[in-house]
Amino acid sequence: MKILNSSFTLPNGTILQNRIAKSALSENMGTKKHAPSKELINAYRTWAQGNPGLLITGNVMVDYTAIGEPRNVVVEDDRDMALLKEWADTVKNTDTHLWPQINHPGRQAFSKINKDVVAPSAIPVKINGMKSMFKIPRALVEEEILDIINRFGNTAKVFKDAGFTGAQIHGAHGYLVSQFLSPLSNTRNDKWGGSLENRARFAIEVYRNIRKKVGPEFPVGIKINSADFQRGGFTEEESLEVLQLLDQEGMDLLEISGGSYEAPAMMGQVKKQSTIDREVYFMDYIRKARKITTKPLMLTGGFRTVELMENALADNQLDIIGLGRPFCVNPHVADDIFIRGLKKLETPTPLTGIKAIDKVGGLDVIWYAKQIKLIGQGKEPDLNFSGLKALRQNAWLMFQKAFAKN
Repeated sequence: MKILNSSFTLPNGTILQNRIAKSALSENMGTKKHAPSKELINAYRTWAQGNPGLLITGNVMVDYTAIGEPRNVVVEDDRDMALLKEWADTVKNTDTHLWPQINHPGRQAFSKINKDVVAPSAIPVKINGMKSMFKIPRALVEEEILDIINRFGNTAKVFKDAGFTGAQIHGAHGYLVSQFLSPLSNTRNDKWGGSLENRARFAIEVYRNIRKKVGPEFPVGIKINSADFQRGGFTEEESLEVLQLLDQEGMDLLEISGGSYEAPAMMGQVKKQSTIDREVYFMDYIRKARKITTKPLMLTGGFRTVELMENALADNQLDIIGLGRPFCVNPHVADDIFIRGLKKLETPTPLTGIKAIDKVGGLDVIWYAKQIKLIGQGKEPDLNFSGLKALRQNAWLMFQKAFAKN
C-alpha cells in the first residue's frame, strides 16, 4: 500500500495526505429549511476521524427553488454561515480536506417539491414507471443561464469563506451541467447548444465564475460522465474532448463517473461488455483519459479490493481512488485499510422483496443514505436494516416535504 497511503499534490499546491477520497453520496440530511443538519455535520466529523485524503460532500444546491431531493442542503448566500463553519471545522486537527459538491438539478427535479423545473431544453426525464414524478421542464433563457452560472460561483465563495478547502462542480449523473453536455437533453440552437463546443460552454463558464470568485489557491474540481450510456447521448469521445477543454482551463481534479437517473451506470446497473467481469466500472475510459489530460484523475465506481486500488495507482492509470458506499458501512475506511489491514470492502445490495421495485433499482441510494444518518446519530451502520423499511421511510419524507408549509 505504498502508493495508496502516499501524499498527492494537486496542480495548485494543495496536498492530499493519501489517495483515498470519499466521493459525493446522496445524503438527503439537510433541515426543512435546507441548512446542514447536526446529524450531517457529525457524519463528516466521524469520517474525518478516519483520515482519508479528501471528503467530498453530497450535492449542495445553488438555488432554493431548484431542489433535487427533499432534504438537500442549499447554499446561495451566507444565511447559514454558522452551521457551514461548524461543518468545515469537522476536519479541524486532521489533514483531511473537505470540499462541497456544488450542483443544480435542472430537469432532474421531482415535481412534488419543485414548482418550476428548468433545463437547457423542454425535454423531460424519462424513467420507466416514474414518468409522473417529473415535469416537462421549461427551457432556460440566456439571462437565467447566466444567473445560474453566477450562483455556482457565489456558492463556492460562501463555502470558501466558511473554511472549506476546495470545491467540486457536479457535471455528471444527469444534473444540469450534464444536461447541457448531452445532445439528448440539450437541443438548443444558440451558443449554449448544438456543437460540442457550445454544449460545453456552460460547464466552462461555471468553472470560470467559480475561479474568479475563489482565486487560484482554492482547488476546484469537476465530476464528469465518461458517457451517458444512452443512444444518441453524450458519448465517450465527446467526454474526452470536454476533458481536454477543462484541462486547458486549469481544473485541479477531474473525477470520472458515468450515467444518469435514466441509465444509472454509477450504480453498477449499466456496464460495457468489455468491463463486465471487472471490479471497476470505468477503467477502460480512465486509461484513455490519462493519455489526453495532464490534470489529476480520480475514478469512482466499483473499487472494493485494496489490491486493485494499489495496482491502478502503480500502473499510473489514475491518481485518486474515489469511494462512496464503503464510507457508509466503514466510516473509518482509510484507517481500516492503513492501520487495521482491511483488504476488501463489503457493500451490501439491499432488496425489498418486491420484484417490480428491485428490478427498477434506486433503493441502494435510499438504504445507504440511511446508513449515513445512523453515522450522523453517533451509531454504528446497520447492515441488517430492511430495504423495504428504508423505502417506506423515504416515501414518508417525500410526502412530508410535498405538503410542508415551509
